[in-house]
Order: sequence, then C-alpha cells, then structure tokens
Amino acid sequence: MKIVVASKNPVKINATDSGFSTYFDAVEVQGVSVESGVSDQPKSDEETLKGALNRVENARNEFSDADYWVGIEGGLSMNNSKIEAFAWIVIASGEKTGKARTTSFQLPVKVAELIAEGYELGHANDILFKQENSKQKTGAVGLLTGNKINRTALYKQAVQLALVPFLNPDLY
Repeated sequence: MKIVVASKNPVKINATDSGFSTYFDAVEVQGVSVESGVSDQPKSDEETLKGALNRVENARNEFSDADYWVGIEGGLSMNNSKIEAFAWIVIASGEKTGKARTTSFQLPVKVAELIAEGYELGHANDILFKQENSKQKTGAVGLLTGNKINRTALYKQAVQLALVPFLNPDLY
C-alpha cells in the first residue's frame, strides 16, 4: 500500500506511518513537498482545514500513483482570548475522504505574543525554548509536556480517526 504524505516533515511522515500501521500491514509512506495554498501559519479552523485539503489535492495531482494521500496542516485558533494549537488531517483514496482534527491545547502567553508579532508557531517555540527546528521534532506539545506527548503522537491518533471511513466503507 503506497501512501503519499503532502509534506517532507518527518513528524508528519512518522505519524502517518504509525497511524496506518495500526490497521494495515506493509505500508510504504512517502513524503512529498506540495503547497498548502494557505498562510504559513493558519490562524483559524477553516484556514487550517483548507490547507490540509489543498495539500491532499496537490499531492494527488502531482503523485497520482498512490493508494492514499494524506494532508496534515497545523493551525491556531483564538478561544476566549487565548491561542490554541491543533492540526487537521485529511486522507483521500478513490472517491472517499476522511477527516479528523487533533485535540487542541493552549499556548503560553509569550508564544502568543511572538505569533502576534508575525512569527510562525515553530519559530516562536524555537525562540522561547532555545531550540532549533522544533516543528520537525517534538513541536510545541512536546516542549510543553516534557515530551510526554510529542507532535507525532498528537497527529497519530487523528490519522487513525481520519481512516474511519475507509475502515467502515458501508457506513460512509
């Protein structure tokens, strides 16, 4: 089974591999670089979902020989004047699409201030936590939880849930 992830970020590739491997044997996961068609830091639920949908469509158009295409887009939303982080996962195969959103978590005030200054979440985390390229490692969730929950684990469950329509084809 060939799966194309619409990103070369190892976190997204590993989460997809792990999520699919829960249900299927012998998966081959390939990361590819495609545009999301949204801002580098989506700042709403709608924009984040659109980015994941666009990634799937762009990957499907450029790499048509896969069995599944996966788009993962991390985003932010305002909730009672606090910023929360989350991601949308979209999976497509044939005419079917599955979608799931990760749980969300509140970001620290200092990270929110850096985002307000125009920084992307990953860069804001790198500044605050004195890291380098944290978005391709544990991400904000890993930094904030002492790596008890990392970005791969956060995305894995949503990948598993986005597969539900494919696991229950008679219901979807």
